[in-house]
Amino acid sequence: MRIPILKLHDCLLVSIQWELDDQTALKFQEDLLNKIHETSANGVVIDLTSIDFIDSFIAKVLGDVIGMSKLMGAKVVLTGIQPAVAITLVELGISLDDVLTALDLEKGLEKLQQELGD
Repeated sequence: MRIPILKLHDCLLVSIQWELDDQTALKFQEDLLNKIHETSANGVVIDLTSIDFIDSFIAKVLGDVIGMSKLMGAKVVLTGIQPAVAITLVELGISLDDVLTALDLEKGLEKLQQELGD
C-alpha cells in the first residue's frame, strides 16, 4: 500500500494511517522525496497519530526522511507522536534535533506556516 501525500499550497501533508512495514516505509521515503522535487514544496507535515509503536528500522527511515527532506529545502513538522513512539525514538538514538513537532495536524500546519513566514 502507498501512503497518500497531499499537496496544500506549498506544503505536503502526510497522514500515516497504519503501522509501516519495511517495504512500505522505503516506498514512502522515495515517494515523499519525489513529491518534494516535483512540487517544489517548502514544507512537509507528517502526522503519526495512528502509529502506536515503531521499530528500529522504521525509526531510522523516518529520521532519514526528515534529514533528506531538509536537504531538499523542505521544513518538516511531525505531529501526533504517541508516547511509545517518542520513547522508542529517544532510546534508539534517532536524532530529531531541529525537528518541529506539534500535538496534532492542525497545530502542525499552523507551526509550519509560521516557520515559512506565511
